[in-house]
Amino acid sequence: MRRIVVIGTTGSGKTTLARALAGRLGVPHGEQDAWNHLPGWQEAPREAFRARVAAFTAGDAWVMDGNYSKARDIGWARADTLVWLDYPGQVVFWRLLRRTLRRILTRQELWNGNRERLSAQLTRDGILAWFFRTHWKRRRETPALLAAYPHLRVVRLRSPGEAARWLASLSPEATSSRPPRPA
Repeated sequence: MRRIVVIGTTGSGKTTLARALAGRLGVPHGEQDAWNHLPGWQEAPREAFRARVAAFTAGDAWVMDGNYSKARDIGWARADTLVWLDYPGQVVFWRLLRRTLRRILTRQELWNGNRERLSAQLTRDGILAWFFRTHWKRRRETPALLAAYPHLRVVRLRSPGEAARWLASLSPEATSSRPPRPA
């Protein structure tokens, strides 16, 4: 494992796991949300976003998190391993709700000066509504998407506990030739 993509539905813990994984393996971490969300919650232009993904994934070893289809062909093609956080909906929903409320109450800056606001969460475009529109759809579609990238070693983790145990089992030597744990 030298080039790793971490995917999962909104709120599953992609960035948290990817940061920990990158730290454990001693490789750079890239967060697609940070590249996509410009100041004022403006979406990065497609080509600028793709250029950031391409530049980051040109390295020899890295961990990148994100589900953006507009650059999947770059990141997944260059990765050798894909870690899929495939948690049950109720687990992700409660994690997402707690995270969102914490971010609103603490006014935590996310990317490029952006902060979550309660008023934004009460709209059709809010993160909680996004979860309900995408969670089960992604669970259905991901196996077919993976079939288009047969070179990827897939680590499918079905609970936060399983993810923690998998991460704890890794060492910096894992970036060499050791195969991933069974999916």
